[in-house]
This record gives sequence, structure tokens and C-alpha cells, in this order.
Amino acid sequence: MIFLSFMTRSETWGYILHFTLENYKKIFDPLYLHTFVSSFRLAAVSTLCVAVLGYTFGYYMSQLNRKWKNRMMLLLMIPFWTSSLIRLYGWIIVFRSNGVLDKLLMGLHITSSPLKLLYTYPAVVIGMIYALLPFMILSVYSSAEKLDYSLIEAAHDLGAKRVQTFWTITFPLTLPGLLSGIVLTFVPSMGLFFIADLLGGSKIVLIGSLIQEQMTKGRNIPFAAALSVVLMILTSVIIGIERKVSHSDTLEGLI
Repeated sequence: MIFLSFMTRSETWGYILHFTLENYKKIFDPLYLHTFVSSFRLAAVSTLCVAVLGYTFGYYMSQLNRKWKNRMMLLLMIPFWTSSLIRLYGWIIVFRSNGVLDKLLMGLHITSSPLKLLYTYPAVVIGMIYALLPFMILSVYSSAEKLDYSLIEAAHDLGAKRVQTFWTITFPLTLPGLLSGIVLTFVPSMGLFFIADLLGGSKIVLIGSLIQEQMTKGRNIPFAAALSVVLMILTSVIIGIERKVSHSDTLEGLI
């Protein structure tokens, strides 16, 4: 892929063996830079929502007894038994005009007309959250389950309130799981083009959508390879930051 990113596009299909930097220069075009910014923004919004929901659910799940833990784990695993595309088509049925959600809201007299949520930014964010939430839940759960609750009991015995105990003991000890979940959600969300295509139509273009378009419609394989290399570098940097923070002296001292 790195080799292809420095090649020249052929007039018909494929590439020719001619070294060039034009593919990387083209990325700095405002149109393509906007795509990177939009992808980063969508990934950040989706990851923030997933972090809030996933951390809450994962920590709550770790408090359950063994019987209910197994049940909740089964409920988390069941969606993976079905193709993600089929599950996303289910959201299309929910979001489309006069769909399930519209009929429910109008039946409850909350709205008087269809909301037309399909092919909008909120629909794509919800699709991202739905697809990536289990990864955050499982990451936080695996960290919270190993929590030493004797430390929490000691804090309560010393007069610490629930909120104070959470921020000084619970959160630092479960932070590695949260950081791992952020990586597992942020990195894929920048390239999940099929979610943006199905729930956002052609209105929202991600880096993954742009790569697919260059491979199919544009037939510009070298430029698609250059986009892929840049995306790979960005995700590698994010993973490197997560590993550095997770193993930093500050975090170790906090824990």
C-alpha cells in the first residue's frame, strides 16, 4: 500500500511505475482536508457518547452477581451473531419517514409530523454508537470487574462520600479500560464508511467513503493508497498516545 501511494495513476485502470508525491499533495486540497476534519469530528462525537454510555453500563454490569453478569454478557454477544449490515438496515426501518420511531412518537402525541431522521447527521452518530458501544462496555467491564472493593470500603470508613470515592479511587482504577475502549471505538469510527452511506446517504463523507470512491468510481488506486497510509498513520498515533498515557508515571501515580 505504501508502495502504491507513490505511484502514478494510469489513464485507464491501475497504476504505472513512476514515482510521484502528487498523491500526498492532493490530500492537502481543501476538499479532502474537509473530509478528514469531518471524519475526525464524527469520530470524536461518537466516541464521547460511547464513552459515557459504555462506561456507565460496563461499571454497572460489573456490580451484578454472576448469574446476571452472564445474562448481560449474552445480550451483548447476540447482536454479533447477525451481520452488521442487516442490523443497520433495521435502523433504516426505524428512522425512515413514517417508520417505527415516527409512528411511536406520533402515537404518543409527542410529535405531529414525521421527523425525517434518516440520512441525517444524528442518524449516523446513532449508528456509530450502536455499532461500537459493545466494545466500550466490554473494555470497561473487564477493568471494573478487577476493582479491589476493599479500597472503596476503606474510603467510606474514612468519611469519603460516594462522588469523592468514585473520582479518587474507582475512576482511576478503571481508567485503563476506558482508554482501551476509546481506542477501540475512535479508530474504527473514522473508517466505517458503510454506516455513513446507509444512514447518512451521500450527505456525510468519511475517509473510508472517500477511499472506496477512489477505488471504484475514480479508479485512482495510488491516491486511495495515499489516503489509506495517512489514515493508518493517524490511527497509529492515537494508539501510541493511548499506550503512552496508560503507562505514564502520572497515571501510575494516580492509580
